[in-house]
Amino acid sequence: MDTKDLLKKVRKIEIKTRRLSDHIFGGEYHSTFKGRGMTFSEVRQYHFGDDVRNIDWNVTARYNEPYVKVFEEERELTMMLMVDVSGSELFGTDQQFKNEVVTEIAATLAFSATQNNDKIGLILFSDKVELYIPPKKGRSHVLRIIRELIEFEPESKQTNLAEALKFMQNVMKKKAIVFVLSDFIADDYHQTMKIVAGKHDVTGIRVYDKREEEIPNLGVVQMQDEETGEFMLVNTSSKKVRLNYAKYYREKVGYYKESFNKAGAGTIDCRVDESYVKKMLGYFKRRG
Repeated sequence: MDTKDLLKKVRKIEIKTRRLSDHIFGGEYHSTFKGRGMTFSEVRQYHFGDDVRNIDWNVTARYNEPYVKVFEEERELTMMLMVDVSGSELFGTDQQFKNEVVTEIAATLAFSATQNNDKIGLILFSDKVELYIPPKKGRSHVLRIIRELIEFEPESKQTNLAEALKFMQNVMKKKAIVFVLSDFIADDYHQTMKIVAGKHDVTGIRVYDKREEEIPNLGVVQMQDEETGEFMLVNTSSKKVRLNYAKYYREKVGYYKESFNKAGAGTIDCRVDESYVKKMLGYFKRRG
């Protein structure tokens, strides 16, 4: 993709996702993800109805009339976007590939965080961390994240979520809001997720295509594993083959749900041919 086409695509995504974050997600994001606590701001004269526990007795004694401490939310937070860039994300049978939907969701979340003056960081992972962009604020930083999501070419097509979670835990010393965007066709991250979710506010966003859930009866067809690159002939007319695949897929989804739920992390399921806006808004409202 040349620079002109890339900038055009970035701009198109910015317009769409900024509109969503400005009019829909900004307020929901703010009410869902609170600051780290309340910090002292100033003292002022006591007004009827003020909480007497906030009276500043030293200032009250000095001026011989009641004064109260005023606190405000310590708002600044850090959002970390963890995005799966393995081969399976290049799957799509309707209007969009999974990775295109992932890019839009990530951009919407990033602009929502920017509205609240929060920092945003990015981790792109396959079976290793492919790219790490440290958290920063501002529109130009978000646009850089979108550019990377559009044009980044991973070295590996396989997936290792546990490695990515360990990396994030090492670089993020303070509590962060973490969104993991993937299809979660992965194994062996249950324990790591438990450790990470014990410190950070984690949400898994599973982006998937309905055609992945089961294999249609198409006779003998050649298929390629997007993550290994291996070609194989599959007899899709065999009921046993179709049932075994459906079972395998359900197990992966079940493992994802169980791992996140037991760790106390949130989950959102977004099918590429459905509105991710409704799914995410519903999630924010339930949490808020």
